[in-house]
Amino acid sequence: MRTKIQKFGKTLMGPLSIIIASGLLLGIVSILQNPSLVGETFANAVIIQNIIGGVQAIVSMMFALLPILFAISVATGMAREDKEIAGFSVVIAFVIFHVVIGYFLKLNGITAETTSVEYLLQEGMNQVRAVEISNAYELMLGVFTYRMGVFGGILVGLWTAFIHNRYHTKQLPTAFSFFSGNRFVPIMIIVTIPFVSFAAYLIWPYFNTAINGLGGLIGRSGAIGTFLYGFSERLLIPTGLHHVLNQLIRFTPIGGTAVVDGQTVSGALSIFNASLASAQPDMETLRAATRFLTQGTHAFMVFGLPAACYAMYKTAYLKNRPKVKGMLLAAALTAFLTGITEPIEFAFIFISPILWVFHAFMAGLSFFLMTVMGVAVGNAGGGLIDLTIFGILQGTYTRWYLIVLVGIFYAVAYYFVFKFVIEKMDVKTPGRTSDSEETIEDTKLGASTKEGDNLGAQIMTALGGKENIVEIDNCISRLRLILNDTSVVNEALLKETGSMGIVKIDQKNIQVVYGGKVEQAARALKQEVKK
Repeated sequence: MRTKIQKFGKTLMGPLSIIIASGLLLGIVSILQNPSLVGETFANAVIIQNIIGGVQAIVSMMFALLPILFAISVATGMAREDKEIAGFSVVIAFVIFHVVIGYFLKLNGITAETTSVEYLLQEGMNQVRAVEISNAYELMLGVFTYRMGVFGGILVGLWTAFIHNRYHTKQLPTAFSFFSGNRFVPIMIIVTIPFVSFAAYLIWPYFNTAINGLGGLIGRSGAIGTFLYGFSERLLIPTGLHHVLNQLIRFTPIGGTAVVDGQTVSGALSIFNASLASAQPDMETLRAATRFLTQGTHAFMVFGLPAACYAMYKTAYLKNRPKVKGMLLAAALTAFLTGITEPIEFAFIFISPILWVFHAFMAGLSFFLMTVMGVAVGNAGGGLIDLTIFGILQGTYTRWYLIVLVGIFYAVAYYFVFKFVIEKMDVKTPGRTSDSEETIEDTKLGASTKEGDNLGAQIMTALGGKENIVEIDNCISRLRLILNDTSVVNEALLKETGSMGIVKIDQKNIQVVYGGKVEQAARALKQEVKK
């Protein structure tokens, strides 16, 4: 079960890259609209306004497609084989799912017309209640249905993956053999998804009330809620379950619900991007959303963890410093620029619980401080790139300078705390062991890649050979592997390929941390296994 939850968490990352890229586009065009930066003439030029309008139209459509993007990502990610068939089937499932819900709503006299604010006001309902009821429904791909957001997509994706894994190898009698195997999956989807729709039709109003209530509770918790979020998110890093927590906050009502330009938007990241695209964003709405976004991560990603890397370098044995310098520098720069921190975190999380808890506490404290100080820097990256585009270049209303001030304190605190704990407790961070394992350098992964198939062969050997490998997958920084036996994995040999650590989940599941070069490692391993 734990493995399936981790795999599910990884599938939720699929649409995130699209949303981050869309957010970066919005950030850039919002800079072009800022007269104090580019001047009145440039900001009001017709060609600039046309470009801005085009970008906003594209980004708005991407946000509207989030539910089906999540459905496809979950279905293909959870499918064990023939993932393209799962992707084809889930589109069919998604459309039928909402068509059936819309049909049942229509049978009860609930339509787009009877749930419009104007109609409800004419029926004598007060304004607040009318807006609340109207916002419970939406048009999804032209179909009137419940406003389920990404929850609907996730549900359909999970059901499609279940049907696909169960029936994609199903063999029918000879007379019906044409419909066997992968062709049988869409048929079973058409037969079964209406029952899922009916269940959702009955249950969703109650589930929606509970989710909105949870979102309201988190909203009322203020800075304490953001501290708990930041603290928990870092504690979950080794398990990979932080992906689930993040996506729930970013794309569901748990992260808040707001009305932006007359449209109801749910999820912290969705609200932030919608506000950024608005001609006159409401600052209170914007700040309520960004308290769960990257403003809480910059202090430890851009400042704290790079300083921790420097502390590890300074506490490494003198003879080993040249050997770990490249690895630590690459890890620090990756966190500093992009916000990918796992290469650093895996250097101390498993060997020093004190540093792990300190890091999680400082993450929570960062979120707390940014909320209290009213900072308004969003998106989902966390590195200098996000801080520059969504903070510095947006103007002083973001209060980005407070992040820098807190960040300087974080750099000092991380350096001295890490240095003290490492030396006092003899923590075996990189460069503090005398065996041959410390000859590893980050550049080895790049060198192996240049040699072609050598990297894949080396990883496959370290994992126990082709016969021991069942499934290969990866997220933003780790190889996620299912093996026949994890006990035969050679960790020292994996380190020679550039691995920064491993997480053995159970006897069959293991994760290997490669940081930003994980795509190279995954591709090389898959190619070697195919041979």
